[in-house]
Amino acid sequence: MIIIPQGRHGVGQPIFILGEDTERQSGRNAQKNNIAAGKAVGDTVRTTLGPKGMDKMLVDSMGDIVVTNDGVTILDEMEIEHPAAKMMVEVAKTQEEQVGDGTTTAVVIGSELLKKAEDLLDQDIHPTLITRGYNLASSKALEELEDMSEEVDFEKNRDLLRKIAMTSITGKSAEKAYEKYGDLAVRAVESIMEKTEGELNIDKDDIKIEKSEGDGIKNSELIEGLIIDKEMVHADMPKKIKNAKVALVNTAIEVEETSTNAEIQISSPDQLESFLDQEEKMLKGMVEKIVDSGADVVFCQKGIDDIAQHYFAKRGVAAVRRVKSDDMERLARATEAKIVNSVEDLSTNDLGEAGNIEERKEKEKMIYVKDCKSPRTVSLLLKGGTEHVIDEAERSMNDALDCIITALKSGKIVSGGGSVEQEISNRLKKYAQSESGREQLAIRAFAEALEVIPRTLAENTGIDPVDALVEIRSAHDEGRMNHGLNVEKGKVGDMRKAGVIEPLGIKKQALQSASEAAEMILRIDDVVSAGDLKGGGDSGGGGMPGGGGMPPGAMGGL
Repeated sequence: MIIIPQGRHGVGQPIFILGEDTERQSGRNAQKNNIAAGKAVGDTVRTTLGPKGMDKMLVDSMGDIVVTNDGVTILDEMEIEHPAAKMMVEVAKTQEEQVGDGTTTAVVIGSELLKKAEDLLDQDIHPTLITRGYNLASSKALEELEDMSEEVDFEKNRDLLRKIAMTSITGKSAEKAYEKYGDLAVRAVESIMEKTEGELNIDKDDIKIEKSEGDGIKNSELIEGLIIDKEMVHADMPKKIKNAKVALVNTAIEVEETSTNAEIQISSPDQLESFLDQEEKMLKGMVEKIVDSGADVVFCQKGIDDIAQHYFAKRGVAAVRRVKSDDMERLARATEAKIVNSVEDLSTNDLGEAGNIEERKEKEKMIYVKDCKSPRTVSLLLKGGTEHVIDEAERSMNDALDCIITALKSGKIVSGGGSVEQEISNRLKKYAQSESGREQLAIRAFAEALEVIPRTLAENTGIDPVDALVEIRSAHDEGRMNHGLNVEKGKVGDMRKAGVIEPLGIKKQALQSASEAAEMILRIDDVVSAGDLKGGGDSGGGGMPGGGGMPPGAMGGL
């Protein structure tokens, strides 16, 4: 970039501000490109919205395939270059991190807000006025959303949790078993939640998900305890132990190597035999110490020597080695055993209990730890015919779990099927009339943008979107605020009665994230793309200090 100053004596010397490899877009051109990139991201996932949404097949450079209709998974797998498009991807990621579901909704609304803003820019309305109007509309929308929500005591109405989970799963590959998955999700969350001084504590990490290929989705099951993706270390060990006493050992059951290099000189077979006998005696002593504590099953985070395996099998004790640290912690919570760092420290008081521990063969052998007194951790074994089916089933289950947890924490729900977005849209249109400036146009544009949800649901269902939207608007004008598009029946109806329910937290987060991202993109009127803006020093032709750079070619779209 070159600036040529004008002086009293004519044209001055050119001043080099940016390097020759720098690209720059400014003004309306930058805004148009940013909006186009944001809209492109929304168009990418829009067809996946709702129960009748389509799936996307993503193939990476290694040929690995992902088949999904999960918004954040699609955007995460795509190699998106444009910086404004990446900001829209962040909307989906934030939605996923905060509430776990509603990622597609958030991105589609954000994209539509940019589209409506583009129309306002074409009418020469300044971006600052648009963002101010959007900010006012977003704040009002969140207020109205809170007002529309219904407070629910889930302890008295457990079936609502199941409906929330089923609503989340509907439209995904696990839909054929959505009732089973909904029930499994509710039972899993109920098993791990605790109330402390009236406050609800739920840690999703206490729910472990394992996958097994070769069986139907409907045969998935909940284990009140743990599934460990390991097997017994010796063939002669018992494969099923009832009323098991469990020992958790965080050290190798092996002869420790010396910390310094040492050399042992053996000059006769007797010396070698004596050395091996001593090693065996040490291992036998470690096994005896564990057996004397009363343990039936040993889970070891590190290795178990072959000789020790033999002695465990001889004494009828089952042993599992190289168990992951997080599985060790889950086992401690489930069985109430204490993890010991030395075999010498193990005592009867350190042991935990499990009603049933067994080795079962799915596709691979797994250890089932079941019938614990107060498990505090559970496992979901998801089954499916192929790897791709199970992976999508896992994403569906995670969404269902997140929805249930979000609902329990907020204690409030709203109806789905586009009914919430339509009702807020109607209320915002009335609210816009209270503003006298040009912000009124932006508030109205925000209201119209929210109608993209019921319209897209209709499009993805194969229903005429204009007819559906007119009918939904009419119902809401008459005060039927729970009316939306019943995708299963293909007509407008009361979503609350149909059991299409969503947690309040998911809708609030989607509105907030979409609005903030759109406002930020609209405020950008200058985009500078350089080879290296992070160095802070000279970059050849007079680089720009500070700031963050963009990858080469990032200006040109996705």
